[in-house]
Amino acid sequence: MPEKRDAAAGWPMLKGEYRAGDSKSCVAVVTCGSHLNDEALVNAGAAVSGSCKTENLGIEKLVTHIVSNPNIRYLIVSGAEVKGHITGEAILMLHKNGISNNRIVGAKGAIPYVENLSSAAVDRFREQIECINMINVEDVDLIAKKIRECIQTDPGAFSKPALLLDPKEGEEDDSKTDGTNSEENTADGKTMPATGPIGIENMSALMMTMRLKAVDQKVAGIGDYNKFQAGYNAGRIEGFVIGFVAVLIILGLLILIL
Repeated sequence: MPEKRDAAAGWPMLKGEYRAGDSKSCVAVVTCGSHLNDEALVNAGAAVSGSCKTENLGIEKLVTHIVSNPNIRYLIVSGAEVKGHITGEAILMLHKNGISNNRIVGAKGAIPYVENLSSAAVDRFREQIECINMINVEDVDLIAKKIRECIQTDPGAFSKPALLLDPKEGEEDDSKTDGTNSEENTADGKTMPATGPIGIENMSALMMTMRLKAVDQKVAGIGDYNKFQAGYNAGRIEGFVIGFVAVLIILGLLILIL
């Protein structure tokens, strides 16, 4: 019997679109942009199954859920890839390459920055699990089969206890999904308010801050582009006027000479 450890109290503690199962299971499933039958995947043996649509906040929540449960040793990345965000690839790149200046190395998504995860948390995520690439696979039976295969090779709990991330230190937010619901699912299928080290108020403020940063970046880019266009158009008009005046002067000189 593989050795097991206790997950963090209230695990999974962050709200989101997921279904939680046995916290002692060694497998977690993320379905990226697809909304598959999470209950069937949990019944197949997954500790948790749910979607993850963003390559920043969504992945932060995903990492938080995994490192706070040392029993999870496999992460099956399945479901349809998310256009623009390319979240599935970002998860694989995070596990393979880690981060540099909070950017997921090798990720091609729009904003692949995990600003609320420390390097230690990312390292723990990379050490604790093995990623299984099933991106664009939406066949629940195939995913369930892979879950059972993982359970058969369960290596036991990670050697270190559950890692709790403190949002006040900028090390936590966003795990299994986008966090659009105000309730979270429990193992028995009931819902309860989000609890644990990150509350609804903290996460809402954090998500708003991240979104405002993204908006600021886009607005700054638009402003720079408009300045360029304005300068370019003004230059064209100025050049046309100077050329026209020069032509008139030359014509006048020719008339006087002739």
